[in-house]
Amino acid sequence: MESALDREKIIIRTSIMGIAVNVLLSAGKAAVGIFSNSIAVVLDALNNLSDALSSIVTIVGTKLALRPPSKKHPFGHGRMEYLSALVVSVIILYAGVTSLAESVKKILHPTPPEYTAAGLVLLGAAVLAKIVLGLAVKHNGKKANSASLIASGQDALMDSIVSAATVGAALIFIATGTSLEAWLGLVISALIIKSGAELVLETVSQILGERIDASLAKDIKATVVAADKGISGAYDLTLNNYGPDFLLGSVHIEIPADWTAETIDAVTRRIQSAVYEKHNVLLSAVGIYSVNSRNSEAARIRERVDELLKEFPDIIQIHGFFADAEEKKISFDVVVSFDAPDMKAVARTCRERVQALYPGYSVSVQQDMDISD
Repeated sequence: MESALDREKIIIRTSIMGIAVNVLLSAGKAAVGIFSNSIAVVLDALNNLSDALSSIVTIVGTKLALRPPSKKHPFGHGRMEYLSALVVSVIILYAGVTSLAESVKKILHPTPPEYTAAGLVLLGAAVLAKIVLGLAVKHNGKKANSASLIASGQDALMDSIVSAATVGAALIFIATGTSLEAWLGLVISALIIKSGAELVLETVSQILGERIDASLAKDIKATVVAADKGISGAYDLTLNNYGPDFLLGSVHIEIPADWTAETIDAVTRRIQSAVYEKHNVLLSAVGIYSVNSRNSEAARIRERVDELLKEFPDIIQIHGFFADAEEKKISFDVVVSFDAPDMKAVARTCRERVQALYPGYSVSVQQDMDISD
């Protein structure tokens, strides 16, 4: 995993490279577009200019994200990267809408283009430059775990297709005299708008908070359970994303009912240390479920409840099961699927069914969310 300093260098250097390439391409395409009276080429130049602006926003966002935590923002400023990615997405979307308006004007009031050999050579070189730039930016974005760079790289690859289509339209006009470029401008605009809209939705989803990556969740839980042979399960893993390199969370573990506070303290510290070292995830809390499964009567009660809950297709899992035959108490948590029409009703019905199975007991059922695999 890249250090914060190395990550910053990768993002800033890549963004500066993107700015330089896109400014040069924008200037060259603008000159070709104006002299050849080609709306498609002018729009392509505008798109490159918006890419350069996007790279500037990425640099600013990265710098702001690396500001240290403060009293007002104790979890740091890492989410500024997601906000900068959102700004980049909006810029792309705006460029698409502007291009669409200009294309419609050209369709309603067409003017024939006048291409030159030098202009076509420049456009062809621009296609190759965009492909190389897009692959490089996307590669570095994945290396640095930067949503903004990945988005910029994908946009550059899309631009190469747009530029290639522009060259194709120019060749068709030269060969047949048929001008397709206003309509091509319309297609280019639609592609830019589609790309921008997808990036907006993706970035908003990250800001709202997404489900934990399944492989990461399973790996963390495996690390937690491996911390001590007495741990029978890890549940309720919650991770809050405060930036690409800062995950803060909590987890619950099932432990024997006879563990002492001293043992629990030692094990939870061991868990926190192992998870941070292996996964770079900071667990701020490790909750516990006391399990008395060694008690034969409690084990029989658990078996009967497990069998009963097979009738509930919306219940994904139960955990934290505790039964006390002497005190006449049963408690456990149920993870209810988001597909359930009424999640609370499922948990309530579950409690009622268990209560009917054990009428003399006090039954407590806590509804849990299906937040991790």
